[in-house]
Formats: sequence, C-alpha cells, structure tokens
Amino acid sequence: MRETTLGGTGVKVTELSFGAAGIGNLFRPVTDEAASATVEAAWDAGVRTFDTAPHYGLGLSERRLGAALRGRDRDTYTVSTKVGRLLEPNPEGGHGDDLAHGFAVPDTHRRVWDFSRDGVLRSLEASLDRLGLDRVDIALLHDPDHHAEQALTEAYPALERLRAEGVVKAIGIGVNQCPLPARFLRETDIDVVLLAGRYTLLEQEGLAEVLPEAAARGRSVLVGGVFNSGLLTDPKPGARYDYAPAPRHLVDRALRMKAVTERHGVPLRAAALRFPLGHPTVASVLTGARSADEVRDTVDQLRRTVPAALWDGLSTERLLPPHVPVPVATPVGETGRPEEESSSRGGDRHEGHHR
Repeated sequence: MRETTLGGTGVKVTELSFGAAGIGNLFRPVTDEAASATVEAAWDAGVRTFDTAPHYGLGLSERRLGAALRGRDRDTYTVSTKVGRLLEPNPEGGHGDDLAHGFAVPDTHRRVWDFSRDGVLRSLEASLDRLGLDRVDIALLHDPDHHAEQALTEAYPALERLRAEGVVKAIGIGVNQCPLPARFLRETDIDVVLLAGRYTLLEQEGLAEVLPEAAARGRSVLVGGVFNSGLLTDPKPGARYDYAPAPRHLVDRALRMKAVTERHGVPLRAAALRFPLGHPTVASVLTGARSADEVRDTVDQLRRTVPAALWDGLSTERLLPPHVPVPVATPVGETGRPEEESSSRGGDRHEGHHR
C-alpha cells in the first residue's frame, strides 16, 4: 500500500489509515477476539497507520490496539492518539454504560476536558500506558472546539515542545469543523490536520480554507468520516449523517450520487473512499472497522478503478462542483493495482502534493 511522508516530519502514513473507534465499542460491543482480528486484517492488507484516542471506549480502543500491535517491529507502523480529554475514575461508575457518549462500555471513568500543558503531558503518559508503547508518532488536539484559546496558548506549545524533544514526531489537530483547523494552520506550526466529514464526496467545505492553507504551508491532511456517518455507504431514509438522522435533502442527494456511480459499475462507497485522495494535500483516508470482513471490504473498495467518466457524470448532474480535484486512474503500476494522480477538471490544480 502506498505511503506518504507528512511534510518534513519523517512520519509515514499509508493511503488508508485504520480508525480504532470501532474496536473501542462504538455504538455496540465488539469482543476482544474480533478486535484483534480486525487489526490483523488491516495489517495483512498493508495498512500501517493506526489512529486512536482516550475518548474511544474510555481507553478500551487504546488498550486493544496496543495489544494487537504488540510484538511487531515498532519502526514499521505509525500510531496517532489524541489529547484534550483526561480519563478520571468515576466515583459512581461501573454500574451504567457510556452510550450517552456513543460507546458500549461500563462507565468506570469520566472524561474531563483539559487542554493545559499538564493535561497534555498526563494524557500522553496515560495513553502510552494503555497502548503499552514507548512512543506515539502523532499527537492530535482532539475536538478543542469550545476550548480554542487554551488549546492554542497551552496545549499547542506543550505539543510543540514534545516534538522538539523527539517525544512525538508530528503534531496537529483532529476536528469535524473547518474554521478552527484553518486558524491553527495560520497561527501555529502544526504538521497535520485530521479533518472528519468536511471533505467528502457529499460536501467539500474543507476546500474553501483548510486544504488551501495546508497546501500553502506544505502540511498534510488526513480525511476521516469519508462516508458521512454511513450516508454514503447505504443512502436511504433513516440513514445517519454527522451521527444523527440525515436530512431528507441529503438522502436524496446521496441517492442521486449512487445512481451515477452504479451506472459506471462502481459502488457509491468505493467512489466516496477514493474521492478525497484526489486532492494533493490529502495524505490518507481514515476509516473505522469493527470486524475483519469490514476491513477487507474497505480495502477491496479502495483498490477499485474509478473511471474519469464517473466524476464527469457527477459534475454533469451538478452533484460535484467542476473545480473540485478528483483522482484520475493511470496505468497499473508494479503493485498490479492502478496508480492515481490528482486532477481538477476545471484546471484549478492545488499546490502541495506530498505523495
């Protein structure tokens, strides 16, 4: 699987990254055995980039990911985790669950927002303990939407110092909105943005500011939420968008997209998975999985050739703006799979190609 180096950090990411929220019991339980098999399937498929966070299952995701990676050469894979939520024992916990936060785990701990310098250090130390690793490669500020000033003035300098000391190799921010990461790109020296749900086949809000700011500074973007919470995997009434029931107009739009992609023999989810990689600043797409079968399906979809006529069809139907860069298939490379380069049908190429 192709790899990209994040700017000048030396950190390599595969074009597909494994999001470990699912093995943290996102929405429903996953057994230890299934979690291990899921990571194993990702590894067998060539995935070498793994993203987790304390938030995911109150630490369960980190523990399971660390256990699944144990024994592998530490220099052969990349791990990112996040700071901003400390886990503290819940004095009244253990009797209920954490489904209010989306995770089917006992409520043994509670999350405490903390973007202070001390909070960053404590969070990373606890993450390393749960992961059973001596280091993480990427540390991301996790959802500092309502804590922007503290994240900028306290958490970011702490991460910057840890990077200077070699404790972490790359630092950045992980959010599902655009104004804040654009501000961080302008005002700080972050290496990477993890942007969830805002640069997808369905919507390209990130193209207005985040991606151009990253490109201008030689930074990289990891794109999560490529299926918009499932709407682009199986669009129908009742499908979810941004973790809530999708509005009817978005369901209709996704159904129209599905009709176009299927006319070209491509499942909608395959086009959705491939689309973000058409932008030269996008280093990887990050998707979650809770089973080995889900991983294998995702990899199969990623390896599909998406014809240029499909993107043109979406544009003709006014479902994709003509200036948006899209992947263009080129001759099959040594891997036996098509290599791709980015192209903008409107001639508006973006700078900052990191492949």
